[in-house]
Amino acid sequence: MRVKVCGMTQLEQVDQLEELGATFAGFIFYPKSPRYVLRHLTTTDLKKEKKINKVGVFVNSGVEEVIQMVDECRLHMVQLHGDETPKYCERIADYVSVVKAFRLSENDSIEWMVRPYLDVCDMFLFDTMGVGYGGTGKKFDWRMLKSQHIGKPYFLSGGIEPGDVDALKEFSTEPEAKGLFAVDINSRFETSPGIKDLNLVGDFIKKLNAY
Repeated sequence: MRVKVCGMTQLEQVDQLEELGATFAGFIFYPKSPRYVLRHLTTTDLKKEKKINKVGVFVNSGVEEVIQMVDECRLHMVQLHGDETPKYCERIADYVSVVKAFRLSENDSIEWMVRPYLDVCDMFLFDTMGVGYGGTGKKFDWRMLKSQHIGKPYFLSGGIEPGDVDALKEFSTEPEAKGLFAVDINSRFETSPGIKDLNLVGDFIKKLNAY
């Protein structure tokens, strides 16, 4: 199962992710986030990183700003985590692969939420609704995806933690997991914001792929 480790801020840690079995590294370009990558690394630092697929996470940024960061950092895809419209996503998707994030609350209709974005995004990401933008470190009920026609590959996010391996493997056998493209992990694998416990990350990925 593919794993994206999001909220990376340290190059020495990014360099180890592929060896640990991760497929993607996520970098947050949202200045209000405690994991805002440009507070720790330069665009030149990110551009030089070539060992793993780089995902830039943006929240309601200008189109020109996103494209500039894609170029300066050599990002492989972008994750749009704000209130971006389908038209906005389409403009970005003309330039780079787009993952549109949706923050879910208990009674949301997922099919209704994703429908306007089906033709303008490459993938989706499902996270937990919280105050403000970005991850909450909390799970949503994965059963919300049951019997939903999502229509795109998706990342599963929202408070996934080291002890969730068995639950993830069980979920992966369900029909609603047909489109599951990758698991997104972040705060539950940290010693402090932006600093990962790579032993936890490596052990999680190893166990996830040991079935």
